Amino acid sequence: MTATASAARPGRAPVDPAGPQPVLDVVIPVHNEESDLEPCIRRLHAHLARHFAYPYRITIADNASTDATLRVAAGLAAEFPEVAVHHLGEKGRGRALNAVWRASDAAVLAYMDVDLSTDLAALGPLVAPLLSGHSDLAIGSRLARGARVVRGPKREFVSRCYNLILRSTLAAKFSDAQCGFKAIRADVARELLPHVVDTGWFFDTELLVLAQRAGLRIHEVPVDWVDDPDSSVDIVKTAAEDLKGILRVTKATLTGEIPVSRLREQLGRQPIGVDAPGVPPRLVTQLVRFAAIGAGSTLAYLVLFLLLRTVLGAQPANFAALLVTAVGNTALNRRLTFGIRGRAGAGRHQFEGLIVFGLGLALTSGALALLDGSTTPGLVLELTVLVTANLAATVLRFLLLRGWVFNPRRQAASRKERP
Repeated sequence: MTATASAARPGRAPVDPAGPQPVLDVVIPVHNEESDLEPCIRRLHAHLARHFAYPYRITIADNASTDATLRVAAGLAAEFPEVAVHHLGEKGRGRALNAVWRASDAAVLAYMDVDLSTDLAALGPLVAPLLSGHSDLAIGSRLARGARVVRGPKREFVSRCYNLILRSTLAAKFSDAQCGFKAIRADVARELLPHVVDTGWFFDTELLVLAQRAGLRIHEVPVDWVDDPDSSVDIVKTAAEDLKGILRVTKATLTGEIPVSRLREQLGRQPIGVDAPGVPPRLVTQLVRFAAIGAGSTLAYLVLFLLLRTVLGAQPANFAALLVTAVGNTALNRRLTFGIRGRAGAGRHQFEGLIVFGLGLALTSGALALLDGSTTPGLVLELTVLVTANLAATVLRFLLLRGWVFNPRRQAASRKERP
């Protein structure tokens, strides 16, 4: 990719503060917050006026409040030129953020909860990497090293369990999905928000997972955070909705409903330059992932071989165990090692993977045949030969998968041929 093309990607260039539009738009989503809204806005406005050097806006996103929240918001907007009000007829934090962010003309979009549980001293570090172009999104984290948090054991347990679930199901690499303190580059938001479906509390998680899979950089800021004991969030209901969201995002990713590959091509940060001459980009990462998947496949192969050997005999058991693990190995390497997602080309990849499997089968079957022809092996010797042959087949498989099946040039050519 040329330097010009790279610079044209959203989120790479520093924000230009010149112009009439605000540089930062901080959204405060509220529903029936007539008591907390005014002190929140006054405190936030005073902080920005004192510490933020560029034009800013505070947008109150009223989510169908039935009390005096909208009237209080209108009064604050009349008092402060930097305060605006956006009224929505339906509830939902995600709905409010999606609507306001997509309508905003600011370069950086942020939001925080009305209770201001997060210390505002973290706002500068949150926004700075987005202004410079270093990062695409930024999140406050109560679980990152250096964070200082005051909250009850129940919320602490629920928060850590939720993030553990995200790591195990969606392979999330960020530490805290639900802290109400986040920011995003507007040029990046314009590309991601049309694909974010959730209108409630799962909005944050869905946006972050999509950003991670699109190859964007997510900056984490350890925060000082004090729990609001009067919070009206229904933890059980929110957890249930989040689990439904996890299932939906998983399904949408597997079926290609979310165009992750296209977004990665459009937005993803390119690999950094190579320091070691002659070492292809990402080779070390691919080798580590391939080795981990290979170790798991070999273990699964040995278990299957031992289970089937007494029933089928050595050669049929070897064939069946290799076939089952080869299909799983190809699918996992396709996604995790070589970063190919979606259904496009999956059939061809599995077919070519089976050809690679055939070569591995020939290697291991040949080793078994040679062993049986020269001696009467015991189980230990048989397994030793098979493991050695499998290691050789693994090296061959990596070279063929990287240089043929998942070759980047073939993938690029295949994408160009698609209508």
